[in-house]
Amino acid sequence: MKVVLHICCGVCAAGAAAVLLGEGHGVTGYFYNPNIYPREEYDRRLDAARLVAQKLGFEMAEGPYDTAGWLLATAGQENEPEGGLRCRACYRVRLEESYNYMLDSGAGAFTSTLTISPHKSAVEINRIGEEIGGENYLSRDFKKKDGFKKAMQTAKNWGLYRQNYCGCIYSMQETHR
Repeated sequence: MKVVLHICCGVCAAGAAAVLLGEGHGVTGYFYNPNIYPREEYDRRLDAARLVAQKLGFEMAEGPYDTAGWLLATAGQENEPEGGLRCRACYRVRLEESYNYMLDSGAGAFTSTLTISPHKSAVEINRIGEEIGGENYLSRDFKKKDGFKKAMQTAKNWGLYRQNYCGCIYSMQETHR
């Protein structure tokens, strides 16, 4: 089946795409991350994702960098802790856009690399994805079977850029306190 894989960064893409390809799916990567701050960080993550797509042999598209829309969607949640309501709103924004891309591309399903992170709830991400896409959402927990560990090893082997915060200005500030 042709699957749109929402990609947050190269490291996560390396692990999740390898699993999907190993299952026999055709993968189209979709880099949509209006949350990533600053723009230089966004560009580093996009470049790493492009490298993974090249190495694993799948197509990748880039969504719009709509930071204003993301800020509006998360307004009032600036002081939420990492993993709280702001993150859920962020997941929803990115998964909704990925679902729309899936519809436009003619793919049969969509999913996200977000579930590979040990810092994110795959249950919560999958719940949101299913609310948005129903049977078109491919529920996965890519961190299972050492998924995150394998992705980290691949990143090291390929010299991929590896970030030290989730992506938004608020997670960056929290990390650097």
